[in-house]
Amino acid sequence: MDFDPRDYDGRERDGRDRDDDRIYGWGEDPRERDGRERDLDPRDRDPRDPFVEGLDLPRGPERELVIDDREREYELNGEDSRMLATIGAFRVVPERDLKGFRDAEHTLEHLREEGLIHAVQIGPDDRADVLTDRGWDLLEANRRERDDDGHDPRDDDRQEFHAGVARERELQHDADLFRVYLKVEDRLRDQGADIERVILEVDLRREYQEWLQEHNRGRSDSDGRPDRTDREIEEWAREHDLYFDGKVHFPDFQIEYELEGRDRHENVEVTTGHYRGAHAASRAKAGFTCVRGGRSGGGGTPFDPDYAEDLV
Repeated sequence: MDFDPRDYDGRERDGRDRDDDRIYGWGEDPRERDGRERDLDPRDRDPRDPFVEGLDLPRGPERELVIDDREREYELNGEDSRMLATIGAFRVVPERDLKGFRDAEHTLEHLREEGLIHAVQIGPDDRADVLTDRGWDLLEANRRERDDDGHDPRDDDRQEFHAGVARERELQHDADLFRVYLKVEDRLRDQGADIERVILEVDLRREYQEWLQEHNRGRSDSDGRPDRTDREIEEWAREHDLYFDGKVHFPDFQIEYELEGRDRHENVEVTTGHYRGAHAASRAKAGFTCVRGGRSGGGGTPFDPDYAEDLV
């Protein structure tokens, strides 16, 4: 199967400024839409909104007191919340890809001062931000709809968050994910799609492994080997659009969205100059949307929605 076991460890739509100093502005007060975001036209929403929808965090311009499960106190406003959740959703996000959002530099500096994110170097003149453990704790502590036992009834479809760097050897590749997300998200929202969440490759792999081991869970006599048949594996992979050429293939991330009353998803692969021959062809034939990533470490250029190139 195609995976490495080491990996388990008020905007105007047509008014977006295309200059390098662009500001993504969504004019209405976010506090006024907190309880009705699902009723907004998807084209009027901030592309970071899906990552805060399941969180009980501030949405307005004024900073408010927020507490985690260890009673640690922080001050956040809506921009802080969206930025923090976005970084957590993609694990590592280059600062150059965040510069187009309003007050981004001040927001990132505040989150660092609060100890919720920290910067990592991804190139000679390029930095990215990742969640600290405190940042992850704060997001997890403020999920909505917890019951008395702390269980989130939407565990099966909630947005996952990640802290720290997962794989140093793939840091630059992972740093391209948010840039590519903006490209795909822009197209989907033009079609009227309502983005719900993003699932990273590591989370898809974990879901697959948990399903493989489901029958072994809690059994003291288990030898740890999954008992799923080839037929069952094929059926699971086809249900997730991850099956091609007799193998399970995992994309870099999957976008779940609602369109015309139906739940849908799109598998996205970030390609680079290293993609060649059979490997590149297999990703495209598997039905993945293949998008060329930017050069992490290229230095200080904000996101250009025309930079990423669709290959299929």
